[in-house]
Amino acid sequence: MLLADMGARVIKVEHPGKGDDTRGWGPPFLEGESAYFLSINRNKESVTIDFKAEQGRAILERLVAKADVLVENFRPGTLTKLGLDYAALGPRYPRLVYCSISGFGQTGPRRREPGYDAVMQGEGGLMSITGAADGPPFRLGVAIADIASGMFAAQGITAALFARERTGAGQAVDIAMLDSVAALLTYQAGIYFATGAAPVRLGNRHPTIAPYETFRASDGDFVIAVGNDDQWRKFCAVAGLQPEERFATNRQRVTGYAELKPILDRTLRAKARAHWIEHLTAAGVPCGSVRDLGEVFSDPQIAARSMTTSVKHPVIGALQVLGTPLKLTTTPPTVRTAPPTLGQHTEAVLTRDLGLTADQVRALRAKGIV
Repeated sequence: MLLADMGARVIKVEHPGKGDDTRGWGPPFLEGESAYFLSINRNKESVTIDFKAEQGRAILERLVAKADVLVENFRPGTLTKLGLDYAALGPRYPRLVYCSISGFGQTGPRRREPGYDAVMQGEGGLMSITGAADGPPFRLGVAIADIASGMFAAQGITAALFARERTGAGQAVDIAMLDSVAALLTYQAGIYFATGAAPVRLGNRHPTIAPYETFRASDGDFVIAVGNDDQWRKFCAVAGLQPEERFATNRQRVTGYAELKPILDRTLRAKARAHWIEHLTAAGVPCGSVRDLGEVFSDPQIAARSMTTSVKHPVIGALQVLGTPLKLTTTPPTVRTAPPTLGQHTEAVLTRDLGLTADQVRALRAKGIV
C-alpha cells in the first residue's frame, strides 16, 4: 500500500473464490466488505489466479515478466515447489526485485514456522514490556508486527530499486516479522545489552525518562512528557511545585521515582486536564489528552494534514480511509482508488496487459483458474 500510494501500480494476486484471508476478518463489514481489508488495500488492483494450476502459473509468470517487483508472503519453501521462488525466477528475470515477507525469514532454524502478528509480538519481546507492572503482558492495539514488516519491506524494495538504477540488476529482499519486531525494541534492547537484565513492564511509564507517562487529572487521563531538565523546571512552575534539588536532574527523577510519583499524582488530580494541557502547553511542556478515535479524527490538525480522505468504492460508494503520512513537495503520495473487490481487475489485466481475449478469460473462469 505504501508503494502504491507513492505511485506504483500494484496488482494483488488472490485465490479465485476466496481471496486474501483478511477479506473474511470481521465484523464489521460494509456491504459484505471487511473493514480490516478495506483499511490496507487502497490503490491496488485485484486479480484472481490459481497459480497452482499449470495455466495459472503460466499467467502469473507472464505478469512477473512485466513487473519490477514481486512481493510474496508464503511460508519459506512453499513457492519453491511451484518453481516461483527467487532461485527460479531471479535468473530468468535478472531485473526483478523479489521481496519475501515471512514469520522468521528465509534462513535460520525456525524459517519454516508460520508467523502471525500476535505470535510475533510475543516472540519478539514486545508483549513482555507492554502492560501494567503487576498485570499480564499485552498485545498492542494495532498489528504492529505486520505494519512494521510492511514498512521495512517497502524500505528494502525502494533501496533495491535504487540499487538497480545503478547496477541494472535486481535482488532478493528477505523480511522476517521476528526481525522487524526485534528492530523496534531500540532503547529497550539497549537497556538489556547494557545491563544483561530483561526490561520489565512499567505500564505507561518510561524506563529512562521521568515524568513521562499518563496521569489522572480530576476529570480524565492525560499524558506528560518531560524530556529534559529545563522542561521539568517549567513543569514545576505551572504545577506550583518547588523544584527540589533531589529531583533536579532526569537521573535523579528516574532513580527517585517512587518518591516523586505520589507528589505528581496528588498535584495533578487537583485540577481538570484541560487546565493542565492549556498551561503546560503554553509553558512549552509536551502534553496531551488520551483521546479515542472519534476525538482523533475530529481534530482540525488531522484535517489540515489530510489524514483522512474519501474514495469511491464499487459496492459501498463513498468510503472513508486514512490519508498518507508521507508529505513530499513535488511528488506527493496520493490515495487514488478504493480497495478492490475480489477479482475486480482480472479481466482488464488479462486482456489489456497480457493480450488474452474475452473468450479466453471466460474459459479460464470456467475452469476455476481465474
